[in-house]
Amino acid sequence: MINIVLLEPEIPANTGNIGRTCVAAGARLHLIEPMGFQINEKQVRRAGLDYWDKLDYRIYHSYPDFLQKNPGARIYMATTKARQVYSEVSYEDGCYIMFGRESAGIPEEILVEHEETAVRIPMFGEIRSLNLGNSVAVVLYEALRQRGFEDLNRAGELHRLRWRGDP
Repeated sequence: MINIVLLEPEIPANTGNIGRTCVAAGARLHLIEPMGFQINEKQVRRAGLDYWDKLDYRIYHSYPDFLQKNPGARIYMATTKARQVYSEVSYEDGCYIMFGRESAGIPEEILVEHEETAVRIPMFGEIRSLNLGNSVAVVLYEALRQRGFEDLNRAGELHRLRWRGDP
């Protein structure tokens, strides 16, 4: 399982969208407070549609709380400041991929502790960054691709068998 971590997310629709992506990908979502919204807000639920109840998620009071509850976690930091591209690393089963606030990213004091596992999505021109939901999808699906989409392939095959009417 791949773990997606949102550090202090600010926009409820982004988090709802990311929650839906996590359900589709079989990933666990970790949310680190403070957040710019409540999980029960209509915008989060609307973006996640009817998938939110299927989402495996955890909420933490702070970044230190997250670290304490996930000791030894292998954390990849997604940031525009990284030297290595997201597709140049090998994502292990159980790893954590962290994304920062929409307005500011991951704080510098956290990034310096994880420089060797910081990754970026290459972009053309002067764009500051991609939408958070798009960034999560790009990196998460690369991690799944590297793992051969193993769990997704089994789930897809079961779906195809049911669709054809096979038991």
